Amino acid sequence: MTDIIPTPALPSLPIEDDARRFPVRRIFCIGRNYAEHAKEMGAETDAIFFMKPADAISTARTIPYPPATADLHHEVELVLALGDGGAILGCGVGVDLTRRDLQGAMKAKGAPWEIGKAFENSAPVGLLRFGPVPERGAISLKVNGVRRQSGDLSDMLLPPRRVLSELSRYFTLKPGDLVFTGTPAGVGPLQRDDRVTAEIEGLPALEFTIT
Repeated sequence: MTDIIPTPALPSLPIEDDARRFPVRRIFCIGRNYAEHAKEMGAETDAIFFMKPADAISTARTIPYPPATADLHHEVELVLALGDGGAILGCGVGVDLTRRDLQGAMKAKGAPWEIGKAFENSAPVGLLRFGPVPERGAISLKVNGVRRQSGDLSDMLLPPRRVLSELSRYFTLKPGDLVFTGTPAGVGPLQRDDRVTAEIEGLPALEFTIT
């Protein structure tokens, strides 16, 4: 039996010092996991979950400005890469790109956020480093060399393993899943030609340009 259309290839991420790649199955995200970010968004500090499609992943050095928005925002995040049984294989630096105007419109209606969060190239992720996941250390993002976001992983309301514990109440976590663990305060707009540098202490940096 053959498929009616060609089977799509899974997006994948490079692994530090390893010729193999990490195939991405699903992308889970947590919002409001840093108190100061929740405050700047005028939201309660009750963490909430949402998803992006696997093909939101981007490893490109250039990312096109998305359609249907005039307010694209950056959100730097620690990203967990999961293996068998939902165990953490490794982690990397990611940016949750957000069409903030569309997200705001959905919030006003009490509607889902996908139109603001789940678009193509909305989940750039850097090189994965396999091994223990850090639970403290600086996390930051610069635009054109100017620091916009700055915090510490220890500021998370739910640290990485608590995030997974909460997610496991609702989903069976499987190999290939990615989990974006939230962003510190300082999110803001991006324009065409902006150079983004996202960093977490001890992990390979992520760099890209909006075109």
